[in-house]
Amino acid sequence: VQLRASGGGLVQAGGSLRLSCAASGTFFSIDSMGWYRQAPGKQRGLVATITRGGRTNYADSVKGRFTISRDNAKNTVYLQMNSLKSEDTAVYYCNADIGTYSSFQYKNYWGQGTQVTVSS
Repeated sequence: VQLRASGGGLVQAGGSLRLSCAASGTFFSIDSMGWYRQAPGKQRGLVATITRGGRTNYADSVKGRFTISRDNAKNTVYLQMNSLKSEDTAVYYCNADIGTYSSFQYKNYWGQGTQVTVSS
């Protein structure tokens, strides 16, 4: 099972980016999916999460600017980031609870991270 993130890059302040993260491999279900970020010298922290049913949760710092969504048929989670600020610069990691046939339990997985740089 793998999570592969894409969509990062360099953008000017006020601009937008859309991140995607697709799960691949053999599994029976994906429960919660989400995005976390880690800026240089800081701990990794929550950006947003979404349940399989579509319930969302956001960090206060991104509310009103970022939107998380998912396509269950494609096993993919998205993060639409608008009105980007320099403080949004970080490596963004996707995360998911995935049910595998090896244990028939949900296990937490991380993607490889994608760099988002916002220039002021």
